[in-house]
Amino acid sequence: MTFPRIIPTVGLLLMLAATTQAQGIIFNDHLSWSKLRAKAKKEDKFIFVDCFTTWCGPCRFMTTQIFPQAEAGNYFNDKFISIAVQLDTTAKDDAEVKSWYADAHEIAKTYHVNAYPTYLIFTPEGQIIHRMLGSTRTVDAFLKETADAFDTTKQYYTRLAEYDHGRRDSAFLRSLSWQCIDLFDRQKSGAVVQAYLKTQKDINNQGALDLLKETTTKSTDKYFTVFTDHAAKVDAILGPGTANKFVRDVYLREGAGQTPGDTRKPNWSALYAKIAARLPAEADELIARIKINYYRRTKDWPDFNTTITAYMKNYGPEMSLDDLNNLAWGVFQGCPDMTCVTGVLNWGIQLEQSNNPMFMDTYANILYK
Repeated sequence: MTFPRIIPTVGLLLMLAATTQAQGIIFNDHLSWSKLRAKAKKEDKFIFVDCFTTWCGPCRFMTTQIFPQAEAGNYFNDKFISIAVQLDTTAKDDAEVKSWYADAHEIAKTYHVNAYPTYLIFTPEGQIIHRMLGSTRTVDAFLKETADAFDTTKQYYTRLAEYDHGRRDSAFLRSLSWQCIDLFDRQKSGAVVQAYLKTQKDINNQGALDLLKETTTKSTDKYFTVFTDHAAKVDAILGPGTANKFVRDVYLREGAGQTPGDTRKPNWSALYAKIAARLPAEADELIARIKINYYRRTKDWPDFNTTITAYMKNYGPEMSLDDLNNLAWGVFQGCPDMTCVTGVLNWGIQLEQSNNPMFMDTYANILYK
């Protein structure tokens, strides 16, 4: 007589087991940092920390598309105690997020987290051993990267410890330099790259120059002159035009040379003189490009329109479609001046004719506006 009651009970247990099996990564967001570490130590599990921000698109992709997959849960939940830590603050933050403010700030500061999403992995005892960065297109790719946390030859912080204890062979320093760069650890990358360069009798080799390209970001940096004063050597190793493009990109990134919040007008004459000293034949064009970017950023649409109209007349064929598209999209999003918008239809006609769906979409939005 009891048999009919056993079947649904067994069925229910099987359903619960299947549901548990099918869930993704379990995040213990209700725990404090100290309680989470205590739980990991008690259960002898590693700690996985997802450092994210509310405005980060790749973070949202991982949260909604990768972490919930059963395959991710099956791999993670018996190995890790996981936590997602919000590193920005918003007016919508609830009490739970606010309770993490102090620990979140300390985590970001201690581990130099300045790109998102960053993932930190700790041993059950709370010692950090590995770091990962960015989103992945598939759960398999994410799990493959995570597996490196259990390989002592790939663990980022284990390798940094070797460096801190004096390991200085060239191959190790070169691979660690790239690992620092790839993980956006600005705090460490400079010193490690410098240590690698000291192992090179001559920096005119591909390994050294590739690293210098990644770590030289300002015209005042020590090795910037390698690309300005020895362009022929650089081009012979890295390919024709490499040095010139690199120098141009540095000047364009530096822009008007203003820090956030600086409301003073740029010293265009001084900037022109600085660029002309290195690239005399391109100074006029570069200054015009920098002015275009500056006027767009400051939303000075009349000067933007005047400058870009003159630029397109003189240098239009030299601007890439990617750059054109970025400028046009900036106008679409921010410019209330219809004279400026109409101007885009003139100089942005190449976008319509490109047959690139993204570029054509930008042009269509300008037409609509």
